[in-house]
Amino acid sequence: MAACKGRKPSLPCEREVWGKKGIPAPSFGDPMASHRSARGGGKPRPRSPILLLAASVLAVALFWVFSSSQISSAPGAASATAKLGSEEDGSDGLERKYLYWGNRVDCPGKHCDSCEGLGHQESSLRCALEEAMFLNRVFVMPSRMCINPIHNKKGILRKSADGNPEERHALGVRLWAASSCAMDSLYDFLLMSKTVPVILDNSKMWHRVVSTSMKLGERGLVNVQGISRVDLKEDEPYSNVLLINRTASPLSWFMECKDRNNRSSIMLPYSFLPKMAAKNLRDAADKIKSLLGDYDAIHVRRGDKIKTRKDRFGVERTLHPHLERDTRPEFIQQRIAKWIPPGRTLFIASNERTPGFFSPLSASYKLAYASNYSHILDPVIENNYQLFMIERLILMGANTFVRTFNEDGTDLSLTDDPKKNTKSWQIPVYTMDGEES
Repeated sequence: MAACKGRKPSLPCEREVWGKKGIPAPSFGDPMASHRSARGGGKPRPRSPILLLAASVLAVALFWVFSSSQISSAPGAASATAKLGSEEDGSDGLERKYLYWGNRVDCPGKHCDSCEGLGHQESSLRCALEEAMFLNRVFVMPSRMCINPIHNKKGILRKSADGNPEERHALGVRLWAASSCAMDSLYDFLLMSKTVPVILDNSKMWHRVVSTSMKLGERGLVNVQGISRVDLKEDEPYSNVLLINRTASPLSWFMECKDRNNRSSIMLPYSFLPKMAAKNLRDAADKIKSLLGDYDAIHVRRGDKIKTRKDRFGVERTLHPHLERDTRPEFIQQRIAKWIPPGRTLFIASNERTPGFFSPLSASYKLAYASNYSHILDPVIENNYQLFMIERLILMGANTFVRTFNEDGTDLSLTDDPKKNTKSWQIPVYTMDGEES
């Protein structure tokens, strides 16, 4: 990946770990080699470099066999992969067609070394799932999701990458295992497959698809980049091939869904992936909701959004001028009073780390946090992605839910500042009358 060139990240980019040092890269080859004309005048047709294709796909198969066995034995890895898609109904799966976007959800530009948070990666995942729905194909899901280091309790292995290729390969596997989690520890793929059929890229079915695509030649696999999903569905070179290997934007997968502002083009709502949480996460959320009873909830996003920088005159500015003020307890109470009457149970989910920060709200509400239910969460939670997914389910079950930002124009929100990055650095406002300071 070009964005990672010359870097030595703590969580290596795929190209740096598997690329030029004698280790086969988990890739189907250079899509631009198959479609150099994609940006030209006519519509490209896949070529058939059989030897290159066979070597590339064989490398994938060998990589899968070796690395999946090591990953499965890594600490925290899922002990088994659920049978998905055609594997469950006993068929060989080859009557279906497949869509592959890569072996990891996003490695966006400058964040290639650490990856983005769960919400960012889910935006990309929804984009890929929507294309699979549109093409009526089975989506090949990465078997692991990168965890931003600040959300990984187990930390990241940091050892020298010197040594022979086998040692570097084993190190790469350990690094990925330590800084990622099994995708099926986050999502219920049997439930998801009722809407979008999926298989994992460490499953027997995927191995079968890779092996078969190698035998079928140009009818088995086509690499594409910069091709619209409409062309992939309607044009003969793509529509009948067993496996489409999509090279998504090197910045973010969701860049492939550039028309998401057009509501009619959205096939999966934001709520889809939260509802697809793994069964043990859903069960934990249900237990907590039953203990909360009739409750309301607020999500207070502070730490990562309250950032300031000084301009050339030394004046502090921020992208969200009212957020720090609007998410303080005294202002929260004023804001939500019209929606949530005093005396109600109020569940608070927040990334604020100051102990007792929301305590002033206890004068009006019975406060509850995820930490009050550690006896339910501790046996389930291994990282903050799982905790956030449980909290989302609890928030969605509230009688009245107030978000931090108004995201779709109809939400109840704590602030009127836009969530999207406007790139307009403004002077923070800390008081209700608008005085700075």
